[in-house]
Amino acid sequence: MSDERRRRGLEMMRQVYGWEVGDAPGDFFGITVDHLFGEIWTRPGLSMRDRRLLLIGMLAGQGLNDVLDIQIPSALANGELSPAELREIAIFLTHYVGWPLGAKLSVQVDGLIAKHEKAQRRERERGDGQAG
Repeated sequence: MSDERRRRGLEMMRQVYGWEVGDAPGDFFGITVDHLFGEIWTRPGLSMRDRRLLLIGMLAGQGLNDVLDIQIPSALANGELSPAELREIAIFLTHYVGWPLGAKLSVQVDGLIAKHEKAQRRERERGDGQAG
């Protein structure tokens, strides 16, 4: 592991997830940070949005909703996907992943969008309160 690769990996994790990720011990964490985030996520050729779309599709297809609970809010927070686009993704993917997984994804998307919009409203209200 190089310090530069670790730094690049941790920075990319922060961008992908939308929160600070501290360094941690262990081979699994190190390989994840150094290789997946430091090398794979930083490769040229695909945008963050492209990578997020591919990842959401794969996760939906495998029914990995716990990881979608991380990826969908991050896509919203980073401005990579809008609520309308996420809803359209759920409709599109339903026809490939099957109705049960697609229906679950659709409900999950709506719930995560509502949570995101509620947090944005709270932020605006806090900002308005500080202005006066």
